Amino acid sequence: MSNIFSIKSDRTQQSANVHANVLASFNQEQNSPKIDFTAYIHPLAAVIGNVYLGKRVMVAPAASVRGDEGQPIWVGDDVNVQDCVVLHALETHVNGEMVHEAVVEVEGNFYGVYISDRVSLAHQCQVHGPASIGTDTFVGMQSLVFRATVGNNCVIEPKALVMGVNIADGRYVPAGSLITTQEAADNLPLITNEYPLRFLNQAVVHVNTQLATGYQGIGNAEQLKAA
Repeated sequence: MSNIFSIKSDRTQQSANVHANVLASFNQEQNSPKIDFTAYIHPLAAVIGNVYLGKRVMVAPAASVRGDEGQPIWVGDDVNVQDCVVLHALETHVNGEMVHEAVVEVEGNFYGVYISDRVSLAHQCQVHGPASIGTDTFVGMQSLVFRATVGNNCVIEPKALVMGVNIADGRYVPAGSLITTQEAADNLPLITNEYPLRFLNQAVVHVNTQLATGYQGIGNAEQLKAA
């Protein structure tokens, strides 16, 4: 598959920690990450292969975003990829042919992993494709999302496992839960005004977009006030 991000990016970066994939039977095209100029990648993070990073993305130390096996990996605007987070996917192609059960479809395009806008991926969590995370969702510390689709405005609390299910918009997964059947996913509680973490993602995004802008060295007082 050719890199579908080429017309949408402002920067192609090559360095020791940000570079193209190698060629293999499961990935027969070499692609470099496409990174918006407002995104920030810490020197101790890794971003490899067929990856797109949107505006004001913050990639913290020891995070790994690898589009060299399952690919492409899409990370939307205002996403924070915190310390030790892993974004990776199973083989999406074999001998040049797409493996349909290994991808997620979003607006007619196929991805190994798709992270929508304003998502927080908290410390040490893993999103392993095929998987997608909806807009304004918080994925908690040390949680795992695998072969799953998570909706918009959700909260996955720390150390939860979400595997093989679709989670509807506006639900939360209690800390330490194992959500491995669709029945369990359908019975997850709704986020209400009484839910104590309902504004958590908004606050985390607010902080991390400012960090990305500041570390990238392109911020000014007016931008910070507007953030």
